Amino acid sequence: MKTFHLSFILLVSIIFVSAAAKPNIRQVSSEGIRHSILICGKVTQLINENSDVIWEVKESSRDGYVLSNGNILYSSKNVAKEVTRENKIIWSYELAKPNKELGTAVRLANGNTMVVERGPKPRLLELSKNKKIIIEVPLKPETNNGHMQTRMARKLQNGNYIVPHLLAFKIKEYRLDGTVVNEIKTDLLELGGRDAENWPFTAIRLSNGNTVANLTHGNKTVEFDKSGKVVWRVDNSHVEGRFADPCGGQRLPNGNTVISSYAQRDPKKVRVFEVTRNKEVVWELFHSDTNAHGIHVVSTNGKILSDLSLK
Repeated sequence: MKTFHLSFILLVSIIFVSAAAKPNIRQVSSEGIRHSILICGKVTQLINENSDVIWEVKESSRDGYVLSNGNILYSSKNVAKEVTRENKIIWSYELAKPNKELGTAVRLANGNTMVVERGPKPRLLELSKNKKIIIEVPLKPETNNGHMQTRMARKLQNGNYIVPHLLAFKIKEYRLDGTVVNEIKTDLLELGGRDAENWPFTAIRLSNGNTVANLTHGNKTVEFDKSGKVVWRVDNSHVEGRFADPCGGQRLPNGNTVISSYAQRDPKKVRVFEVTRNKEVVWELFHSDTNAHGIHVVSTNGKILSDLSLK
């Protein structure tokens, strides 16, 4: 899948917006790292590298991305929508009955929008610009609990889809016809088994075939190889308790991983943090007025990033 690049105009707006930074939002980094980041949570906000809120909507959201045209695509209240910076809706799709929840919302390289519906008929959809269903993939979440069936699904370069299934303790790779061609189990004994509630939430397929996953109630981020073997992990024992129900995540081009702590309620504690391969925390975002469910790091120190979670 091709890498999206934002325009120079968007980059300028991210870096040089002159609005005063809100005192309840701050970035901390001993390495001098400054990110622009979209936060999908209690409110939906795009924060620039100066910690200014440069766009927001006063509604909760589950998943979202800043698109190459500068618009924002996000899912909120069972509707996936693309909006301009003036919050004009230019595309939307509403959850179909009898399903109960809509989570994932991703714009694909082919121009389609991928969404996932949870409920009696769990399915992954690719939708055209005129909202026509181009592809429908039936999902196998192994539970009738609609809320706990799936989270952040993504399309792979081979045309398949990777879908985390929480209560199945599995990350499944699907073909277009719904056939499961691979499974990564997250209830391994070395990770604490099922008692650790290692529910897979975010699943990111890397170029080397490995998969990075946030295991939400298990409070850890794990990298698995192609066979499902654990090759890297980070948890609260490494980062002084910063994990609090990790939901959204992103692997950066430099190999670092950005992780959200969705359930953190203490306004004095970190909402999103970045950790290196050596498990060192090098960047943190503090925000007393919201939480972080889904995230999209757009730029770092003036450089637009390639989002490896979309490749």
